[in-house]
Amino acid sequence: MDFKAIISRQRAFFQSGATRAPEFRREQLLKLADLLESREASLLAALHADLGKSPYDASISEIGVVLGEIRHALRHLSSWMKPERRRSPMLAWPARSHIQPEPYGLALIIGAWNYPLQLILSPLVGVIAAGNCAILKPSEFAPHTAEVLDQMIRDAYPEDYLTIIRGERETSEVLLKEKFDTIFFTGGTETGRAVMAAAARHLTPVTLELGGKCPCIVCHDAPVETTARRIIWGKFMNAGQTCVAPDHVWVDQRIAPALLDAMRKTLAEFHGEFPQQSPDYGRIVNRRHFERLAQYLKQGNIVCGGECDPADLYMAPTVLTDVSLDSPVMTDEIFGPILPVMEFSDIDTVLTKLRDRPKPLALYLFTRERALQERVLATTQSGGVCINDTILQILGHDLPFGGVGESGMGSYHGRASFDCFSHRRVVMRRSFALDSRFRYPPPGVSLPVLKRLLRFLW
Repeated sequence: MDFKAIISRQRAFFQSGATRAPEFRREQLLKLADLLESREASLLAALHADLGKSPYDASISEIGVVLGEIRHALRHLSSWMKPERRRSPMLAWPARSHIQPEPYGLALIIGAWNYPLQLILSPLVGVIAAGNCAILKPSEFAPHTAEVLDQMIRDAYPEDYLTIIRGERETSEVLLKEKFDTIFFTGGTETGRAVMAAAARHLTPVTLELGGKCPCIVCHDAPVETTARRIIWGKFMNAGQTCVAPDHVWVDQRIAPALLDAMRKTLAEFHGEFPQQSPDYGRIVNRRHFERLAQYLKQGNIVCGGECDPADLYMAPTVLTDVSLDSPVMTDEIFGPILPVMEFSDIDTVLTKLRDRPKPLALYLFTRERALQERVLATTQSGGVCINDTILQILGHDLPFGGVGESGMGSYHGRASFDCFSHRRVVMRRSFALDSRFRYPPPGVSLPVLKRLLRFLW
């Protein structure tokens, strides 16, 4: 494909002003919702082919999430687009000032394979709502979903407005050499660094949604069975291939045996004695990731799970104990159905270890003690925190989702998606009625008098 020609046509379409009209934005959002509903069967089949997702899982975590974002944007678009009044500096009086959200122009969205529909269409909702054009690059590791997305976008939208570009990693590298007005990337930290370096050549603003080793701390006062259910649900959805899934668990040694036993029972309740036969348990995305995960199984004591079927890309939900903090399973982001569980006697030791590691995308804490909750919040850093549950902190339309440090920069979801793809332009309107000589040279007052005036004016 001639990337330069596509980008040139999109830029021309944006500069025509067509994307700025509220009616146009609403029409495109409604069209996207209609596409998701009319192509549901094809999307469900594609998601199952790529990741073994059940219709139930795909409907909730993929299609349902995007539809929710669209409906929220349609309800609030008018208020998001309104100028926000701001006070003008006294030196400018009489004047009126406001902040006007304006589209950046041409956006590049590079999606990830673990939620191949949600992670490219959720940011697209923000692109459309904010009035931009976009090029979408879906992950090559989810080819069936990418193909259905390609058909959807091409059938419903002109290429001058939205374009899907499919290809391998090299395609993304070529695209990143072009000039965009904003870039949104979801993926691994190392690739995120490369995206940021490429964007720096054009001084293009970036939003990076990355990952990291999300810790989970379970204190002695946590109810064991409820805690186990919530951790197992968050960890093993999508076969553990979720960026905010609990990566590892630190549990108070006083309740560690009970928690491990509750985890075993919960896994049997969720997926039966043979999870490979469960219609609700997914698969590893490809052979390379499967082989990487298989190495981690050797780095601890398998409490439950551990079964693998390379031909089916199946790996059982697995809980490990007796892992070394220096082993790859504890230094790499796992991103799969393996959960190391470690015991602690002093939470200060855990907090010290967490401070020495890169800032994760999420942190999970299970305790009833409010003082301890505040202490953990004050002594750790992460993209987000969920106390006494997992994953749910990313679902609210009014809760921006994003990382910090090596887990990313920028945020989206709900209003944050609109802001992510908008420039907040300051506009001041002055009158010609007054034009004080005070600010013009030569100075009309002494320096001490000027300093006193400035204290008042500022």
